[in-house]
Amino acid sequence: MTSEHSKKAYRHCEQIMRSQARNFSYGLRLLPVPKRRALSAVYALARRIDDIADGDGPAGRRLADLSAVRETLDAAGPDAHDLVLVALFEAARRYPIPLRAFADLVDGCVADVHGRTYASFDDLVGYCRCVAGSIGRLSLGVFGSDDVEAATPLADALGVALQITNILRDLREDRMAGRIYLPAEDLERFGCTLDVDASGRFLDPPERLADLVRFEADRARDWFAVGMRLLPMLDARSAACTATMAGIYRCLLDRISADPHRAVAARLSLTTKEKSVVAVRALARAGRGRGRPADRAGSH
Repeated sequence: MTSEHSKKAYRHCEQIMRSQARNFSYGLRLLPVPKRRALSAVYALARRIDDIADGDGPAGRRLADLSAVRETLDAAGPDAHDLVLVALFEAARRYPIPLRAFADLVDGCVADVHGRTYASFDDLVGYCRCVAGSIGRLSLGVFGSDDVEAATPLADALGVALQITNILRDLREDRMAGRIYLPAEDLERFGCTLDVDASGRFLDPPERLADLVRFEADRARDWFAVGMRLLPMLDARSAACTATMAGIYRCLLDRISADPHRAVAARLSLTTKEKSVVAVRALARAGRGRGRPADRAGSH
């Protein structure tokens, strides 16, 4: 594979990142170019897998496409015409990215296609580890750490925190698509069903639903507290990148928890200015010595 072809592949992945993952792109800007490119490749394939699961085609077709992605990752090398895989395999040659983690992501997306629901919070955590903890582990492969064994479960925990936040943010949107992620035991505990009318308005008593959302938000905060212990195990710029991504979602979680009634009525988000402030603060903390010293751009 020529160097020019690899550069083209990375540019393609970075464009996907910029256009479809604005929250993550704020953090990636803080990384040296080689790491930013590598994480863009990771995201681009993750986006493809997610888009397959969320597609409009028949379930059988989507399941077959997910299986094909799994088989492609087991291949010796990528199709030269698939720019996402070209970039990803190139990144995996540069960094110890655990590509097997994509199999967990596929497993989680298969569960989505089947419309799986979750009886307990432990069941939901298992799903979150698949679809988001996997991204944490893949990202750690790019960031690097002096103690990967200790850092891996923390990266996984941060992914769980982000995914629970996603679930709360998208509660109405997911329900309109026929998906319920919150555990059945929690719905029963708070006397909620998450039933909606034709307009997507939840039919549960508003205060019960608000209490349920706050309860799950508190659980997400616990996972954030564990996951953020990862930061001192990363180099300064990787720590700033991670702190930015986590900080944006933590601010979003606080907003959801502060006003659950608004959160279940419409999808909440942070403004561009608010996200930029989170990024600047994360970079400033890194500059004051949080995390390990920054590594040389592109070094292992």
